[in-house]
Amino acid sequence: MSIRTFTRRFRAEVGMTPVQWLTRQRLEHARRLLETTDLPVDRVATEAGFGTAASLRQHLTNTTGVAPTAYRQTFQTMLPTPRTS
Repeated sequence: MSIRTFTRRFRAEVGMTPVQWLTRQRLEHARRLLETTDLPVDRVATEAGFGTAASLRQHLTNTTGVAPTAYRQTFQTMLPTPRTS
């Protein structure tokens, strides 16, 4: 199948281009990491496939209107604190 045919069929089935779909999946993964871990933003960007924190920041800000750090502060669930004996 040609790339053009694949792209056309993918868009007809999913409603977006393959690149848009992949970016959305990466953003969802980054958002989950920001909400559930205390990983540095650089590491979240790498784990989610953005490569750099700047790239993650740009995509997340365009989508949600907030930077990764602000997103984490707003949506992070309470992480368990280590118990000391």
